[in-house]
Amino acid sequence: EIHLVESGGGLVQAGGSLRLSCTASGFTFDDVTVGWFRQAPGQAREGVSSITLSDGKIYYASSVRGRFTISSDTAKNTVYLQMHSLKPEDTAVYYCAADQIFPLHDMTYLSDFAYEYWGQGVQVTVSS
Repeated sequence: EIHLVESGGGLVQAGGSLRLSCTASGFTFDDVTVGWFRQAPGQAREGVSSITLSDGKIYYASSVRGRFTISSDTAKNTVYLQMHSLKPEDTAVYYCAADQIFPLHDMTYLSDFAYEYWGQGVQVTVSS
């Protein structure tokens, strides 16, 4: 059975940092794309970043580029999202997702409809 588990969320002051982890069981990340998404109250889910280990493709939403970094540790079957310079508008529930992506274009990698497997989400709250 496939499971994704996020961890590392919490409360941080503006300008601070957090590192989220997404660990998989039931499959390995070698042949899939792993995406990070977030959803703030009353807002649509937003693609934040994605990584495809097989070809090294990485994408970031413009709102986080330069502040967030996605990486992986294949030995731990874990993908990380390092977040720096956090802003109150980064406050959201963060989800990781995984699937084999067959992109129509690059934005597919940050589109939630492209992913079948999802974690339960972790809260990130950034105080001003």
